[in-house]
Amino acid sequence: MNPHLNLEENMKLASVLEPSKPSFFPAMTKIVGTLGPKSRSVEIISNCLKAGMSVARFDFSWGDTDYHQETLDNLKIAVKSTKKLCGVMLDTVGPELQVINKKENPISLQEDSFVVLTPDLDKEATSCLLPINFTGLATAVKKGDTIFIGQYLFTGNETTSVWLEVTEVNGEDVVCLVKNSATLSGLLYTLHVSQIHINLPTLTDKDKEVISSWGVRNNIDILSLSYTRHAEDVRHAREFLSKLGDLYQTQIFAKIENVEGLTHFDEILQEADGVILSRGNLGIDLPPEKVFLFQKTAVFKCNMAGKPAVVTRVVDSMTENLRPTRAEATDVANAILDASYTSESIILLLIAVLIPHSSSLVRSDAILLGAETLRGLYPVETISTVGRICAEAEKVFNYDLYYKRAVKYAGDSMSHLESITSTAVRAAIKVKASVILCFTSTGRAARFIAKYKPTTPVISVVIPRLKTDQLRWTFTGAFEARQSLIVRGIFPMLADARHQAESANSTNESVLKVALDHGKAHGFIKPHDRVVVCQKLGDAYVVKILELED
Repeated sequence: MNPHLNLEENMKLASVLEPSKPSFFPAMTKIVGTLGPKSRSVEIISNCLKAGMSVARFDFSWGDTDYHQETLDNLKIAVKSTKKLCGVMLDTVGPELQVINKKENPISLQEDSFVVLTPDLDKEATSCLLPINFTGLATAVKKGDTIFIGQYLFTGNETTSVWLEVTEVNGEDVVCLVKNSATLSGLLYTLHVSQIHINLPTLTDKDKEVISSWGVRNNIDILSLSYTRHAEDVRHAREFLSKLGDLYQTQIFAKIENVEGLTHFDEILQEADGVILSRGNLGIDLPPEKVFLFQKTAVFKCNMAGKPAVVTRVVDSMTENLRPTRAEATDVANAILDASYTSESIILLLIAVLIPHSSSLVRSDAILLGAETLRGLYPVETISTVGRICAEAEKVFNYDLYYKRAVKYAGDSMSHLESITSTAVRAAIKVKASVILCFTSTGRAARFIAKYKPTTPVISVVIPRLKTDQLRWTFTGAFEARQSLIVRGIFPMLADARHQAESANSTNESVLKVALDHGKAHGFIKPHDRVVVCQKLGDAYVVKILELED
């Protein structure tokens, strides 16, 4: 099969069955794996890295810092043994409401029965009464409001989650009608109130404590800011990080989980370094028929802003099954293909209703796996399966059309650097380059290249910079390299510390030779390949095309 065959072409269906050729870069789309009980040993983490996980997520909704530290220590061992870089994401708890079941006894709730939600944590959880960690629920809800409770997945359809309707507010207690029979098991269940403002800070005191201790100790690369509702949430988090040593470099990804965050999406996107679309909670807050419109619109905006878009909840069934459902497999592929193959009617609808003056260009940078790897029975197989689906979808993505539309959307607002890097992508498309080599110290140039979704991998050669705090000398570069691991198509490599960003041109040529030799040694650069190089020489950025000899 042609590695970049468009679906509009005369493609024989029998060719779909041809086995895929092995590649050093199995997929350009990145995979974020949540590490937990089923995926925290050195062996499993090593296999997850080999399967395609490039960022490890640590979810502080459960588990203490000692537990997560042990897991992270195992990750460091796995990274060293596999020689694969991996970014570290800290996922905050935020204003998450929880039902507390101290005795962890299963709680059966029957359809058409009543249950009371109370802030009195001294009481035990029963089928008639559920203690919650929030004293303000009674003032936030009213009769007829919808509440969902579940441990991992809650849509009102599973037997492990429940859909409630508020019937009465009695002091601090909220009386609800149970809409479906379910059995809740475990210590904690998440409680989600549909389309209701919860008067709690986005970055809680508990979050700040975890970041100040565990986050600082481990120099986290990315902070996933749960329940981001306003741009001010991101600004507040950034100000907090700026006072914590090296964490001023930590990127903030706004996690959009409810209608409030959706309403302020444009302002949030402007402030955040990336966006995570938490489709589980959004699937509850939004009518089902609106979910796909939101996803397409939000990812489109991220694409055009050149900021990573991360999509969650794609293969829930793999938590307990070895294969995804047909719908899930298609869902993963659509996250990759929508940019080129959204139907004309949907494009017109998005233009008219949701995205004025634009077209439907939608492509996720990364897939985030939550329960599938956290507690799932097949974490390695899940990562591998998602990676294979992404790789197949990437083969039929219309890169040329995407590039033209992205350039047209950017218009005259392009910066000098973006103009140069977009030219590098165009050159790579025209000459069918095998890779783009980008030399960068901050990562900005590589991210601009990635914005235009080139057909080829972007090898981001991170050139270190020497800095001092008046007490010691240190080199930058490690943060920038790991943070690019969540951006579609970028594969970083660290240049030798002797090759600093301010070095002479002769040194730059030396780094280029090292990068090319690295590519040849690993098989992704071959004799007679064309390679596009984007680098800064003095005060000027240069794009050049190399045709390699034997």
